[in-house]
Amino acid sequence: MSATVVNLRQARKQKARETKAQSGAENRRKFGRTKTEKSQEEAETALQTIRFEGHKLTSASPSQKSDKE
Repeated sequence: MSATVVNLRQARKQKARETKAQSGAENRRKFGRTKTEKSQEEAETALQTIRFEGHKLTSASPSQKSDKE
């Protein structure tokens, strides 16, 4: 009878490490984006804002209306 001796403390710690690694992998899949992806999205948002602001019609502000009266 040759049985493998297992240190329970080490086995418990190894299981905790594997669980933590698995939850970390799930979080990276859900929330992780590279710096390049984040900066690309930020640049696209800025460009959309600029284009939107460029298409706005200008109207007289309240201070300009009171000057004309």
